[in-house]
Amino acid sequence: MKLRNALTGIVGSIGSAALGNRLLAWKATDLSPALDGRQETYRWRGFDVAYTEAGDPDDPDVVLLHGVHAAASNKEFDQMFDQLAQTHHVVAPDLPGFGRSDRPPLTYSAPLYTAFVADFAEDLTDDAACVATSLSGAYATLAQQQAHVFSRLVLIAPTADTGPHRPWLRSLFRSPLAGQTLFNLLTSKPSLHFFDDREGYASEASYTERDVDYQWQTAHQPGARFAPASFVSGYLDPDVDLGAELSRIDVPVTIVWGRDATVSPLEDGEELAERADTKLVVFDDAKLLPHAEHPGPFLDVLLDELTADEQAEAHEEMDASASPAE
Repeated sequence: MKLRNALTGIVGSIGSAALGNRLLAWKATDLSPALDGRQETYRWRGFDVAYTEAGDPDDPDVVLLHGVHAAASNKEFDQMFDQLAQTHHVVAPDLPGFGRSDRPPLTYSAPLYTAFVADFAEDLTDDAACVATSLSGAYATLAQQQAHVFSRLVLIAPTADTGPHRPWLRSLFRSPLAGQTLFNLLTSKPSLHFFDDREGYASEASYTERDVDYQWQTAHQPGARFAPASFVSGYLDPDVDLGAELSRIDVPVTIVWGRDATVSPLEDGEELAERADTKLVVFDDAKLLPHAEHPGPFLDVLLDELTADEQAEAHEEMDASASPAE
């Protein structure tokens, strides 16, 4: 009798989990674009990668690469996108496996994202500056090492190490029932609020319920758990020393950090900037997303860096044209 009751309970729990997963999938709607601009698609290695483009194509190019987490998308840049597009040609993809891009059940990896960043920048931009967050900062660094596609890097709390490889955890998240159930719990609205408060933002006033709603929607699209499965298990970490890689970069690099960051504390940023011999800009009252918490001041810093680069390039071109022909 006890065994029968136990089996009945297990079957009931499985049935309830499956029903709950179906209800959440039904509740999720098609994901709308998070950024205003031209909505385009880049076909890459079988993926349809969604990206938003804005600004005059004749203006200098800037690529915006969002960070990697369970509810990631290019909405991360919505507070600065329109204003930056007034002076620059801005391109912001949803990385493969996130946002409005395809999310097939692949085993996502750091080399895949590095190759995507390099190919995307090479095919769609010309000598672009790149703004990248967290792990995407490492992908942009490696893409620059391999393909020399960027003219400048502005990296927001970049990292190449989120923890050890945990293959069992990746397998768990990828499993049809248990994985989907666990991922739904991880991306419930209370959980999203918790992670936003603990890691993303220094103040609840820095984000709105609409932001959380969009995070929930993007995390409940078909296939949404597969890329995060590789993330939480450490398989999206490049196997590199980021400080050493940055020290070899052949373009200007600026590192940006929130003073109150917890998941990647400021001490990490100071050590990284010292090892890479790069400029470090610290924002007070900010955690992991200073560009979202303080978009105006962040944009001022970014435009100052971009303007200095563009002026230096103009002077070099003038000097070259003034040189006597041999």
